[in-house]
Amino acid sequence: MKSIERKSLVSLLSIAERLYNQIKSGKIPEIEIATRTKHNIEFKKDSEVWVYGNRKSVRSAKSIKGAYQLLKMVYVIGFLKEQLKQNKSSTLRELYYISENWGLAKFDEQHESDRLIEDLEILTAFQREHFHIRPEEDGATVIGPIKIREETRRGVKEIHCQDDVGEGGYQIPTNVDKLEFVDHDAKFVIAIETGGMRDRLVENGFDENYNAIIIHLKGQPARSTRRLLRRLNTELNLPVVVFTDGDPWSYRIFASVAYGSIKSAHLSEYLATPRAKFIGIMPSDIVKYELPSDKLTDEDIKALNSILSDPRFNTDFWKKEVELQLELNKKSEQQALAKYGLDFVTDVYLPEKLSSMDII
Repeated sequence: MKSIERKSLVSLLSIAERLYNQIKSGKIPEIEIATRTKHNIEFKKDSEVWVYGNRKSVRSAKSIKGAYQLLKMVYVIGFLKEQLKQNKSSTLRELYYISENWGLAKFDEQHESDRLIEDLEILTAFQREHFHIRPEEDGATVIGPIKIREETRRGVKEIHCQDDVGEGGYQIPTNVDKLEFVDHDAKFVIAIETGGMRDRLVENGFDENYNAIIIHLKGQPARSTRRLLRRLNTELNLPVVVFTDGDPWSYRIFASVAYGSIKSAHLSEYLATPRAKFIGIMPSDIVKYELPSDKLTDEDIKALNSILSDPRFNTDFWKKEVELQLELNKKSEQQALAKYGLDFVTDVYLPEKLSSMDII
């Protein structure tokens, strides 16, 4: 067992020991944990990321619901202990199904077991990877002028993410920290929300023409994808730009890359890239380019109003754009740029945006 895994196990067992000691001394067992809402995140100046504040919630056996939560936590800690000792790993999905045999500690849905793993990350200050818990394969990929060295079951191999990969690109592994950056000719990184737009940029040779590393976010990006973006930015000093649709859900995708997500604010210093820039479709672009658009739904409007009260978006830029979007009552997709032809996005739109940011 590696040193960091041994330390994570000690931290996990200390939670169970704390509960045991509370019961032994005649107290009702309880655990305090950071409240995971936008009202409990604060900006950390030294690392320029959003982290949890001081607000706490209590999981207590005083209520039936709280007692079940603590019971399930102890079962998961026991499972993780055996998994680490045997040097095995499991996915979040497998953990959910494994609980089928836990009687009263069985999870009702995967969201519940996923959230408990996040609880343990917060309580221990270790990451789920240290517990040998993996996500399902997320399928996010990389194409661009960078050579990486990767540890595989058959040894170490070097891969050039333009020359040695197919049209789909190099698939980002679960543990990005095992990758070594060997060499690169890149000038910047562009993270793209949709696979269709990723394919458009690759087909148009955008990575070659502008020495760009193209990363497909595949919707809301997985932690491994966000970790890779941070490493490329901090270790190689490459600017990162995020290209998404023009709707509130896409703005949240950008936020998870640049500011850190609310549910994983305890990992912001590990995952977030605060210097990332947004070059996605903006409400002002809908006006400027007269883009095809759809009306906002009630859920869109609710989400936009929520963004206005989200401290991560508390800037003049975001306030102006969100208020304009509510006024227009419109949203638009990346592919709407095809109104002006299939080359418009790579020949006009992105070069104009990147040039205005002094990236190209």
